[in-house]
Amino acid sequence: MSPVSEPLSESPLELLEAPAPGGEKLQVARWYAVQVASSCEKKVKATLEQRAVTLGVDNRILEIEIPQTPGVKLKKDGTRQSTEEKVFPGYVLVRMVLDEDTMMAVRSTPNVINFVGAEERRATAKARGHIKPRPLSRNEVDRIFKRAAEKKAVVKVDLTEGDQILVTAGPFKDFQGEVIEVSGERNKLKALLSIFGRETPVELEFAQISKQS
Repeated sequence: MSPVSEPLSESPLELLEAPAPGGEKLQVARWYAVQVASSCEKKVKATLEQRAVTLGVDNRILEIEIPQTPGVKLKKDGTRQSTEEKVFPGYVLVRMVLDEDTMMAVRSTPNVINFVGAEERRATAKARGHIKPRPLSRNEVDRIFKRAAEKKAVVKVDLTEGDQILVTAGPFKDFQGEVIEVSGERNKLKALLSIFGRETPVELEFAQISKQS
């Protein structure tokens, strides 16, 4: 049986029940969330892609995604570096036909913790249950990828409260001050500048300042 991708325009439940031409049920590829070790998302993606080929399940493990959104890191010298910020750190999404072989391929990949799903109770209360992978719904998949596509670029700046800065542009150019608040999502910070001999809080854009060593 050939796996069938899950088109977002149709109901996943309807697809699961759709019969193949010979009367057999189609194997449907669904999206699953997989929890991985911290900061190992890219490593897991690369390793699982290789293992899928080696184990002969690459026709059932079809896509491995790490939803990301553009980001910008502001360096100490004021220059900007493009980065990618993970939408859900600690997770990767896998579109796959779920069976014993594909589950084993995912679970045995280094740095994979487990599928996201429901714990099946064991006979004895002391024993931990087995996690049954839960496929993501169409709405969940839409929401995750829409969020990644629409989220505004996040600016990560190498600044913390108490750092000394120099204003390099704008009406307060050449003023020095101390950072009292950093707002990466707004690309701005607040600093105390000495204006007419008084410490005055001023809001500045990241592009208007440089960090003093």
